Amino acid sequence: MDDDSTYCVTPAAAPAALPSPADAGPPFAECVLCREPTEYPESARGATLCPVCAWQEAGRSACSG
Repeated sequence: MDDDSTYCVTPAAAPAALPSPADAGPPFAECVLCREPTEYPESARGATLCPVCAWQEAGRSACSG
């Protein structure tokens, strides 16, 4: 067996996590269900939902008959 010094090389560290939408840009409105930041500005009127809650709410209303 030859002595290959690259065989046991530790891989590079994983890149840092991507910043959340709340970290950049204007202040975003909170989701009315889970309080996570939404893609809407704080000045948006109505019940603002994050993408996850909006998807779940659409599924509930579609199946409600």
